[in-house]
Amino acid sequence: MSDRQIFSDFSDSPFPRNALRGLFGPACLALTLAVAAPVPAHADGGLAGLWQRFFGPAETGGISSSNGRLEAQSVDVATKYAGRVAAVEVEEGATVEAGAVIARIDDRDTRAQLLGARAAVLRAKAARELAEASVMQAQSALDVARTNRARVERLHADGHASDSANDDARNAFTSAEAALAMAHAQVSDAEALMASSEAEVDRLEIALDDLTIRAPIRGRVLYRLHEPGEVVAAGAPVVTLLDLTDVYMNIYLPAPTVGLISANDEARLILDPIPQYVVPARVTFISPESQFTPKSVETIAEREDLVFRVKLTIPRNLLERFEDQVKTGVRGRGFVRTAPETPWPADLQVQLPD
Repeated sequence: MSDRQIFSDFSDSPFPRNALRGLFGPACLALTLAVAAPVPAHADGGLAGLWQRFFGPAETGGISSSNGRLEAQSVDVATKYAGRVAAVEVEEGATVEAGAVIARIDDRDTRAQLLGARAAVLRAKAARELAEASVMQAQSALDVARTNRARVERLHADGHASDSANDDARNAFTSAEAALAMAHAQVSDAEALMASSEAEVDRLEIALDDLTIRAPIRGRVLYRLHEPGEVVAAGAPVVTLLDLTDVYMNIYLPAPTVGLISANDEARLILDPIPQYVVPARVTFISPESQFTPKSVETIAEREDLVFRVKLTIPRNLLERFEDQVKTGVRGRGFVRTAPETPWPADLQVQLPD
């Protein structure tokens, strides 16, 4: 049945309309007075507490507020490499330290590659030693060729050696020089091969270490996104952490109000589960873009309806003090002063648990 049918049937009923007015009129008036009337300063604690629970502290001139909920900066802890999840070491809700092991990716294939790379380093070292021995041998042959050339040149000058013998001695010396240069090149090649093999070992050791996923920050585990045995792609998040040192509430204020506040202004938060406490905060971000309205705004009235996101952040030292009590997702109300000279009223003075 549609809304129109419901109201049509109701209006056509024999129940007198005057009776409806008599029934709903006083109730609406009472509700209007209850909402509009301020809570007297001398009201008893039960009435004041009930009022604050449902409507929050009464706003005064120079203070604006909006509803919101506590949020914390989330960090997706992802795997760098694709593979099968071998283990997930944390449970949802647990608090982990920075550097703690979050999960492990199956590393058997990487370990096998690492063994092969280390063997390649050993082969490269052996090749370098062989090349260095060849250098020594070529150097010795060059020394012999140099001595022989000098002797043959003296004999040739005295007429005791033929031109052919002199040419052979010179050619032998030249060949020995070339052999020595080749041996040095082989040493350089072996050293380059060894450096490449060692770099491959380093790469695989880093990859092996990256297969053990560690917490980048101290935080609380929000989600376990994968379980042991599942195959994940490179870059896939395995666990989501909440940074409990970066907790805030986003509230939404109209343009005229946003124009009266600035970054780093004081703010106050009152959370629904603990309305007796008032939490201090700071304005850390004011969105430059409006929300919930079209981008093209023509009239002044529409401009006044623009809403901007304002981020109210709780101080880090306070979060560290009450870390175990921090619960994201809790709803509440955020308050800001639109006039810096306006003092915080008594019901918005900071009140924290002992």
